[in-house]
Amino acid sequence: MLSKASKDLKEKKERLLENLNADNFLDKNAVILDEYFCNCFETSRVGPKLKINKNPFAIVALGGYGRMEQCVHSDVDILFLFNKEIPSATSELIEEIIYPLWDVGFQVGHATRSIKECTELAQKDVEVLTSLIDARFICGMSNLYTQLCERLTKKIISAKSKTIISWLMDKNNDRHKNYGDSSYLLEPNLKDGQGGLRDYHTMLWIARIKSQIKQPRDLECFGYLSSNEYDELSNSLNFIWKVRNFMHRLAGRKCDQLYFDYQVKLAENLNFQEENGLPPVEIFLGKLHSHMEFIKQQYIMFVSDINKSKKTNIKENIKKRIKIEGFDIEDDSLIFINPEQVVKNPEIILRIFQESARLQIPLNKESKRIIKEFAYLFDSDLKVSPNIIKIFEKILLTQSPKFNVLEDMLTTGILEKFFPEFKRILNRVQFNQYHLYPVDKHCLRTVQTIKQFGTSDDQTLDNLCGDIYREIKNQKLLLWAALFHDIGKGFPNTEHCISGAECVKIIMTRIGYSNEDIESIAFLVEKHLFILNTAKRRDIHEEETAVFCAREIRDIERLRMLYLLTVADFISTGPKAWNNWTASLVTDLFFKTFNILKKGELSRPGAIEEISNKMKDIRYLPLSSTQQEELHEHFKTLSARYILSNNKENIIKHFELFKLLGNESFVWDIDKNLETNTRTLTFCGKDQRGLFSKIAGAFTLNNFDIFDAQIYTWNNGIALDIFTLKQPIDTVLEKERWDRAKDDLKKVLDGKIDLKKELSEKITKSKKKQNQSLIREDKIIVDIESSSFYTIIEIHTTDFQGLLFCITDALYEIGVNIKASKISTSVDQVVDVFYIQDKNKNKIDSPEFIDEIKKAVKRALSPTFIE
Repeated sequence: MLSKASKDLKEKKERLLENLNADNFLDKNAVILDEYFCNCFETSRVGPKLKINKNPFAIVALGGYGRMEQCVHSDVDILFLFNKEIPSATSELIEEIIYPLWDVGFQVGHATRSIKECTELAQKDVEVLTSLIDARFICGMSNLYTQLCERLTKKIISAKSKTIISWLMDKNNDRHKNYGDSSYLLEPNLKDGQGGLRDYHTMLWIARIKSQIKQPRDLECFGYLSSNEYDELSNSLNFIWKVRNFMHRLAGRKCDQLYFDYQVKLAENLNFQEENGLPPVEIFLGKLHSHMEFIKQQYIMFVSDINKSKKTNIKENIKKRIKIEGFDIEDDSLIFINPEQVVKNPEIILRIFQESARLQIPLNKESKRIIKEFAYLFDSDLKVSPNIIKIFEKILLTQSPKFNVLEDMLTTGILEKFFPEFKRILNRVQFNQYHLYPVDKHCLRTVQTIKQFGTSDDQTLDNLCGDIYREIKNQKLLLWAALFHDIGKGFPNTEHCISGAECVKIIMTRIGYSNEDIESIAFLVEKHLFILNTAKRRDIHEEETAVFCAREIRDIERLRMLYLLTVADFISTGPKAWNNWTASLVTDLFFKTFNILKKGELSRPGAIEEISNKMKDIRYLPLSSTQQEELHEHFKTLSARYILSNNKENIIKHFELFKLLGNESFVWDIDKNLETNTRTLTFCGKDQRGLFSKIAGAFTLNNFDIFDAQIYTWNNGIALDIFTLKQPIDTVLEKERWDRAKDDLKKVLDGKIDLKKELSEKITKSKKKQNQSLIREDKIIVDIESSSFYTIIEIHTTDFQGLLFCITDALYEIGVNIKASKISTSVDQVVDVFYIQDKNKNKIDSPEFIDEIKKAVKRALSPTFIE
């Protein structure tokens, strides 16, 4: 049965929860707990037994409760503090005070210790020490609390301040490694990630140890923050705490990870509205990331100040290398010798970034403050003067592997002063599981990635991109394009590649570039997705695909730059965007297109000549006369497309597989590719209508994911299909899984398994599990121009298990033959591309049939298709 005090607490908490938007929610939530403990202390039945006059005690708030940061489901950490001995009746007191809190739903952590025990524990465990640094007296004998604080200060904080501060910074660095940079992560940790609340707490703890500050406002009084910085920090913290409160309420428990599933609902709860075409969730995430970025930067500058006392041996050597007057090095950071120079000669602001990039030395906190304060000087025409632009180009071209100087230019506001268009993408977050970074930071990372090509920091792990980068005549054109390649994302409801190209033309014209260079940069921005999209959505074994790319790109220099921009863009998007499989596709298409452009023609040598040459090559192989005769006859059954798409080694390998077929319905061979973490499965069997759909269904039945499919039908009625599949998660029992899939496929082909029936539950469950906030509108595109022999259908949709079977089965039902397929899955979104013909192996161009195809695919994607 609840006590009166706990009932009052529960009622007050319920009233408080009615207004989570209140700026002082945390204080009020802590105050109602204080009132509860004070009330319990005053009315306690057990208290008199403890004889407080002889053995005084106090109730003390610890941790977040001590800091008055009590969120909806934050833990309530309490210390029952005694002078010396802890009476046996203390357990009754705890039962009287703490148990009702548990009954009401509070998560309470309590400790009962003497002053001596607290001191001893704090000496051994810095986490205990930080919780005591945050301690706040609630009720009881206040002199005990005062004694504890004095003893902690004298015996630990003053005596070991440097050791404790070093430990706190190391601990926070470890936390950053574990939880990541929350200022850009898709699912940031509001507490422990970089830019989270723990960065602020660490600043507080260090300032309390170093300067004995009493309250957060003292960060300003003691010079750790300027007045504006403190106000902005308070604003950022209040927003994050508000988000944390709503997240606690939404989750029904303590929760610090902003999971994807919560984000749309939180944007709604926090009253965000659509703005300039941006959905509320993206506006909300942009604001959150902006606040976390500010906390991150303040922490970095704070730690830089704390580390000033650390001595290094490289200072004098680097000082001698400074080439530009007006700068010095202090505590391994660049500083302005005379800040007044900034007003007289604003160019020096850009010069300090130039030296920072060249020497690989960061700017110190005061330098960044000065730059922020005087950034307005670049609101004039100064920012487009030829000399200023040359300095910026030097910064753009300078390799800086240790840190990205452009990020300092971004956070100090200089970048947006130079290019006001950049404001449109500041903290612009895309609500999906594919783009890891906000758009502005992604653009800067793309520049950095390109400059790392050919260095020890090259993320491609080979020399190709480095070699190509060195061959480019005008590298700055590529780097300008990288800097602005996603600028079009600041124009919602437009095709960002096109709007970005138009925006770049305006920017580069303003800063005085030639028409030729402007066209090159704009081309790279407009086409920065072209190579990857073509590689993923078109059959790169088709001669016309490379010819199409060559006609579009027209120039080898542009091809080189576009290839490097493609690689850098997707490496900088995140690990889910770029992988070995994607890299092999893009590189293969690059070389095919390069060869066509290099030969100065827009087609490969004649197909007949190429086929003839392959036949001659095979005749020179060390084979018996019987084998030669068998191969010669076999060639007559092969389609031209098959011969052109496969090298002689594969042709012979497939022939050997065909010879194993005999009376079997099919045979297959599986190769492991360790570099791309894929499996190449070569299927050889008797062709039948709907074969691709049946194979796809059997793979789905056994949880195998298809990346790519090359489908060939020989003139003897044999299907030779080559599938690229994702490596199974569990490779220990991989053979058994393939054997089971093979057995299932045999039953499917024999009509013993009804795939629709078998897959119904799996597909229905998968569709129901789809994250509704991530579902995009389906898009079906039919292309009758790109191929002379096939109609190409692109299907953009949200992924679910069995998707490929549903689509291919629907196409089979209306009499469509699939000749090739490209399966492209970007985390949750899918683009499936099929090269198709009708039953008579003709290209489909009838508007009526195309309309029927679209309707069939829409039915296949509908929630009830399989039911």
